[in-house]
Amino acid sequence: MTETQVPLEKRDMMRRRAVLAGGAALAATGMAAAAVTTASAGEDTAASSTGAKNGTRNGATATGAGEECYRLTSQTTEGPYYIDADKIRKDITEDKEGIPMTLRLKAIDSDTCKPLRGAAVDIWHCDALGLYSGYESASTGGGGGGTPPTGTPPTGTPTGAPTDTPTGTPPTGGPGGGGGGHEEPTDDKRYLRGTWLTDKNGFVEFKTVFPGWYRGRAVHIHTKVHVGGKMTDAGYEGGHTCHTGQFFFEEAAVLDSAKIAPYSTSTTERTTLTEDTIYDQSGVQGGLLKLSYRKNDMARGVVGSLTMGVDPDETHDGTDL
Repeated sequence: MTETQVPLEKRDMMRRRAVLAGGAALAATGMAAAAVTTASAGEDTAASSTGAKNGTRNGATATGAGEECYRLTSQTTEGPYYIDADKIRKDITEDKEGIPMTLRLKAIDSDTCKPLRGAAVDIWHCDALGLYSGYESASTGGGGGGTPPTGTPPTGTPTGAPTDTPTGTPPTGGPGGGGGGHEEPTDDKRYLRGTWLTDKNGFVEFKTVFPGWYRGRAVHIHTKVHVGGKMTDAGYEGGHTCHTGQFFFEEAAVLDSAKIAPYSTSTTERTTLTEDTIYDQSGVQGGLLKLSYRKNDMARGVVGSLTMGVDPDETHDGTDL
């Protein structure tokens, strides 16, 4: 039956339904515009947002036998401020101020594409002003108050020439927790550190705050993935570390965070993502997070997500680079 053969009342009803459907689509478009999503270079944003439904995640497609599965996520040094996985928890915030952040991670075998079930995922990062728990006296954060130096400054002009030559071994590690080597903790604080096991689908989720920055490094979160061990009362023990890496943040999101207290009180010069010496500029493979938050209302919270392609048979403890 053609449109001219349809009774007038039915034709009017069909048109009304079409108008209502179009209005609903416009409303949905308006709601989507209220959120900001930063996608990693080369990543299909639409595919990422629907990945859970279609068997894809962060640009990795659902594959069959014989097809390429997932590229290995870049390995990095662990940095000098790592503390063993002794805080088994999903909420690592403690009492730290900052933009609330949910970090959603998935660990998969990069060869088979199968999720890593029961893998222990460590994360640790600095607070909103660049300080690491366990190493507050060694961290290089700045701004937001603090106690000024006390005592009387020295007077007079130095005289004479320096004597002797420096002895000892040069300090290890890069600027502000980015390089290799390891330092022993200087205090017993453990905020913004935690370990949790992946579920049967390889997922793990942490509650934390958006990290700040410190001299020499772009904004980042450290991570390790451990397999083959078990949870004990003392933490995660045994097995081996199959991945050591870092997660990074798009510049636009960092600039948005810098408008909000306490980040806005920082007086530390910031290193951009392109200037960072650890990030390899490879997008998702290099650890660049997908971030979602409300436009002009970032203070309400941020969601960051990433799939880590790792080789569970390898050992990468951050000292092999």
